[in-house]
Amino acid sequence: MKARSDELQIFVCVIECGSISAAAEQVGQTPSAVSRTLSRLEAKLDTTLINRTTRRMDLTEEGKYFFERAKVILEQMDDLEERLSSRQQTPSGRLRINAASPFMLHAIVPYIAEFRGLYPDIQLELNSNDLIIDLLEQSTDIAIRIGALADSTLHARSLGCSPLHILASPAYLEQHGTPTTVAELAGHSLLGFTHTETLNHWPLRHVHGDRWQIQPSVAASSGETLRQLALEGQGITCLSDFMTAQDIKSGRLIPVLAEFNSGYRQPINAVYYRNSQLALRIQCFLDFIQGKLASYAS
Repeated sequence: MKARSDELQIFVCVIECGSISAAAEQVGQTPSAVSRTLSRLEAKLDTTLINRTTRRMDLTEEGKYFFERAKVILEQMDDLEERLSSRQQTPSGRLRINAASPFMLHAIVPYIAEFRGLYPDIQLELNSNDLIIDLLEQSTDIAIRIGALADSTLHARSLGCSPLHILASPAYLEQHGTPTTVAELAGHSLLGFTHTETLNHWPLRHVHGDRWQIQPSVAASSGETLRQLALEGQGITCLSDFMTAQDIKSGRLIPVLAEFNSGYRQPINAVYYRNSQLALRIQCFLDFIQGKLASYAS
């Protein structure tokens, strides 16, 4: 005989609750019924899962192995039921999204009209912050983060990645000349960031490696500010493709030292809390924006 899903649920509930009596109260059964279910499960598996005494319970090695995999199976079953149910539902409710201003302006705002057309019952709340925020304190459902993620208890979903370009305006290059080697950057006005030191390590190959640390002549906290400074001819900067692709295409900004670019791509991740099933409105947005950003992963 094979184990049934209700037996797995009771087994996992006993372990998570810490006792048979506590689990019995949670599932609405008597302690003796829960105990019989555990014994039946062990008989089916022909192994001891829990060493039980009058004072304590300890998982056996087989029990530990079975517990971890039973949880995964139950989560997958819940997810399947949620997805089947959601096919008959309409995504709705307030969706709070936080992203750095450049990403919000260049990679989210242009697609909002299409998203609202697809999901008119979702009320969007868009907030910009160039620093890492606490999702709970800021009442945020999804935060978009650019770059490598630090260790976190948050769940993360990759949305793609974006190349970095070394850029300057035609006016700046006409006045100050175009650098032909990485070392020549030292003689130019460089536009960099005031925080996150790694953002001032440009992806340029040289004799000592493939990252070149700059000392900014002008520094700003926002990539959008650096973009505007570059467009105004104030210097050379390093910015993501998602915010400069149109500038490059139109000739407003010119790639510099392209032959030395190491090809590094900034990861783009959505982070969120997930205590149980991911809300349908969140899932819809993640699927939608990932599709729009697919070009960055290629």
